[in-house]
Amino acid sequence: QVQLVESGGGLVQPGGSLRLSCVASGSIFSINSMGWFRQAPGKERESVAGIIWSGGRTYYADSVKGRFIISRDNAKNTVALLMNSLKPEDTAIYFCGARIRRPDYSSENAYWGQGTQVTVSL
Repeated sequence: QVQLVESGGGLVQPGGSLRLSCVASGSIFSINSMGWFRQAPGKERESVAGIIWSGGRTYYADSVKGRFIISRDNAKNTVALLMNSLKPEDTAIYFCGARIRRPDYSSENAYWGQGTQVTVSL
């Protein structure tokens, strides 16, 4: 089993900051990548930011470039998302996702966390 557990969501005023964290645990042989996705009411889930575990290459959605920063801690199997200059349109449930290979599998699989609510409002 592989588990992803997010933390750090909450209510913040426009212009404020929040830091999300996600820890991967369980039967992990290797991590290929981890990232953050979000889903607002009535909208499809979209990719926000991601990071390649080996080398640390990052990518961001255009809507968050320059405001969000993704980082990783390889030793702790943790990925974080620092969200600055938050806007009301950033309001969504944020999910952590990862591509992980288990010791008993020959290929990677995708895993998801349960999500954490981020609300940007006065």
